[in-house]
Amino acid sequence: MTIGITGIGYHISTERVNTLEKAQLHDMTSTFIKNKIGFVSLARKASPQKASDLCVLAYDDLFQRTQNNALLNDIEFICVCTQNGDYQLPQTSAIVQDKLGISSTCASFDISMGCSGYVYSLHIAKSFMESNGFIKGLLFTSDPYSDIVDPKDKHTSFLFGDGATVTLLTDKPVYEIGNGVFETHGNYHKQLIKNENLKLQMNGRGIFNFTMLSAPDNVSKCLKKNSLSKKHIDVFLLHQASKYIIDNLCMRMKLDPVKVPFLAKDYGNTVSSSIPIGLKIYLDKTEIENILICGFGVGLSIASSIIRRR
Repeated sequence: MTIGITGIGYHISTERVNTLEKAQLHDMTSTFIKNKIGFVSLARKASPQKASDLCVLAYDDLFQRTQNNALLNDIEFICVCTQNGDYQLPQTSAIVQDKLGISSTCASFDISMGCSGYVYSLHIAKSFMESNGFIKGLLFTSDPYSDIVDPKDKHTSFLFGDGATVTLLTDKPVYEIGNGVFETHGNYHKQLIKNENLKLQMNGRGIFNFTMLSAPDNVSKCLKKNSLSKKHIDVFLLHQASKYIIDNLCMRMKLDPVKVPFLAKDYGNTVSSSIPIGLKIYLDKTEIENILICGFGVGLSIASSIIRRR
């Protein structure tokens, strides 16, 4: 039995912060916003909404998109990737299970990962399901950073948007999950950190330097581990950290820019949701066979994998 990706639903919060207007308060130009940061607006959830609420909205989208709703019956497993769950405890996945009315026989747990979290979570969920003989599972990502960002901090308040996704994992996938490559650089953990009772703090230059040094090597190792070369990849779906990072990684790795999309200009960096939001675009494009996904950031952590059309 092979578990892979059968469908993806997502929710991007409808309220927006206009970064072009906000830039004027920080002596930043519209050119800098458009060409460097890349996010002209940021999605913002309603203040009372929690991570589980965004998960439910993503599930509603998946339900609407799924032609055969029976696929969503008898869910055996729920995983939520978040570092900003509803509460310190219990796990957000238990709250999602309750809100969706899924049977209590369903296994659930959370994964505390950020920007590389979707890649990690795919492999953890796949292994957990296969080892237990599960054939239907839901992998959620939901990390509402608006709850932890200081709106006056120009280093973080121009970057993050609120959204959530759910990936339907079954034994009859559209995309199979290849071999992953995972790295942890904990010596850089203070580059992106939220201390107790404080807002998020980030050293943008430090994260940029880390990404430029680490991501190309991680991607190369991933290609080699999957016996592929760059020419075999139809899309390089990189974590949507900023336009500047995407553009520079594209140049550093000597990739065709057409294959390296920047998709998040209207809603921002949605942390662990950025890759699956992008991945949804390609599920129905049968000409897209091999996708390389790469997440990098908080930890500092980096992970790459291959998604192959079955």
